[in-house]
Formats: sequence, C-alpha cells, structure tokens
Amino acid sequence: MDTKVFQLDEIEQAAALLKQGELVSFPTETVYGLGANAQNEAAVKKVYLAKGRPSDNPLIVHVSSIEEVNAYVEEIPEAAQTLMEKFWPGPLTLIFKLKPGAFADTVTAGLDSVAIRMPDNQATLALIKAAGMPLVGPSANTSGKPSPTTAQHVYHDLQGKIAGILDGGETGVGLESTVLDTTNPEAPVILRPGALTKEALEAVIGTVYVDRHLVSEEEKPKAPGMKYKHYAPDEPVIIVDGSSESWQAAIAHYQDQGEKIGLLVNETRARQFKGQVAEVFSLGKEGSVAEAAKALYAGLRFFEKTDVTLILAEAYQRDGIGDAYMNRLEKAAGHHYFND
Repeated sequence: MDTKVFQLDEIEQAAALLKQGELVSFPTETVYGLGANAQNEAAVKKVYLAKGRPSDNPLIVHVSSIEEVNAYVEEIPEAAQTLMEKFWPGPLTLIFKLKPGAFADTVTAGLDSVAIRMPDNQATLALIKAAGMPLVGPSANTSGKPSPTTAQHVYHDLQGKIAGILDGGETGVGLESTVLDTTNPEAPVILRPGALTKEALEAVIGTVYVDRHLVSEEEKPKAPGMKYKHYAPDEPVIIVDGSSESWQAAIAHYQDQGEKIGLLVNETRARQFKGQVAEVFSLGKEGSVAEAAKALYAGLRFFEKTDVTLILAEAYQRDGIGDAYMNRLEKAAGHHYFND
C-alpha cells in the first residue's frame, strides 16, 4: 500500500479515504492520531493491525463538536458539560457511559464506557466534518513506541500500512491529552495526566482524583497509555534525578559497562556533557518542563538513528505538565532510575 501525504488544502481527498474505510493519520495539538471511522468495525480493526496494538486497549473517539456527544453516550454529567464548554476544543479526553451500539465494538475493547475528545486543530476538525463521522484516533505509531509529533514520525512507523497522512506540521503540546473519567460517582478521576492539570480542572469543577496505580499486563485498561511500559524507544531508558555529580556518576557507571550513552537533558546539561557521551539531545532551556514535554518524544526517537545503546533521561518535578512528562518518561523507562 502506498501511503499518501496530504497537505492542508487536500482535506477532502483525505476524508474520501476515511469514507472508504481506510486509515488516515491526522495532526492534533497533542500528537498525531491514526484516524478511522469509529462506527466501522472493519476499519477499526485495521487500526489495531497497523499499530500492532493489543485489542484490550480502548481507543479515543474524536468529534468535531460538543453537540455530537449526546448521540453517543448515556448521559453527560454536569461536570463533564462544564469541562467541555471550558476546555473543548483542547487536550482533554472525557470518559462517559457508552450508549449501546454507538460505535464499533472494538473501539471500547469490551468496556461499557467510551473516551471522547474534540481536538484543538482546525485541519482535523475540518477532516472530521468532511468525513461525516466520528474518528478513532490513537497515536499514529507502532504500539508501545514514542508517539509521533510530526508527519515524518508517522511515515517512519506506518508507511505502507495506512492510506494517508494529513501533514499539519509539528504538534504543539507534544504529549497526549489528559484523560478524565467522569463516570466515577464520587468525583472525576484522572486516568492519564496531560497538559490540562489537576489544578486547572479543579479550578473549574472542584475535587478531582488521580489514579496512579500501574496497570499490569493482565488488566484491561480503561484509557490508553495505562499499561506498565509504554512510549518506549528500542534502546533502554534510565531516568536520572539529581545534581551534576549524579549525572557524572551515571555516565561513568554505564560507560564502564561498555554502553554508548545518549543524553536526553536540558540545554545547560547538554552543553556540560557534550563530548563525554556518544549523543546528546536537548529538551530545551533549563527549568522549562513545557519545552521538555514538547520535545520528549522527538528526543526518544532521535536516538533510533544513532548507535547509542542506552539513554539517560532527565527527571522533572511533578508540577503542572511535569506530572504528564514524568508519567510518559517513567513508562518509557519501565520505572528504572539510576541510583548512585
């Protein structure tokens, strides 16, 4: 299969493929999604096949308006309605009780709930409208690997496996959306942190819980990205949390073991240690977790093109989007830290 890359003036052509049951990747403000008709069982199964994604991992449905949600869910809790009006379009996925028959069975992986969001990307909103259907949109990558933040990343992973890619340039946030379960009777629960933080949500609706338990391989996750290891490159990742002395110790320790080290660090540390290791990728200016979050997946992918055998990655404080950054990095590293 040839994978065609569509420009932003070719949305109608991309939509035509979706209507035919084909897969088309699309840009969002978070990462690139892999689009298919959420009401077409055969099309949704192609998503799992293209990604090599486990069938117990549910998919997020993307819509182009708040009004559409009523057709797909049993009820919209008051908190969810408030959040949609405040934050949609935007990097917030909400989980609702599913209206039976609203989507293909494989969308929800057998659950009685469904995850829905309205992405903040005008090209993709136009694509959904032109296709005339809700679209599933998991990250457009090989399952378990770092999510794509450019059309080139998608092409690298899925060329020949999908019909098209709508090229919208580099994504803005760089990490997947916050997933909030609105079906919990006590208070909404964050199942996956993202750019919209607990504090931002609580400022609008009050108490929000955070689910931090690790989903084992045997469990069925309620939202994407909850499995123990996820977002991982081919090379092992070790997290370093500490001073320059800790970094020096980590570099020496793994070099003594014969590893070719790649560093995923802020630009100050990148300058400090460049020349001591095989490769360095800057996450942005020191102290900017927003820049680090945006660059994380590109950084993890960068080392695929090198002879690096081990990646040492920088930890950040779990403040604001730092919580989402650490969530993704810990899963990429399998929660492995360097202890000097």
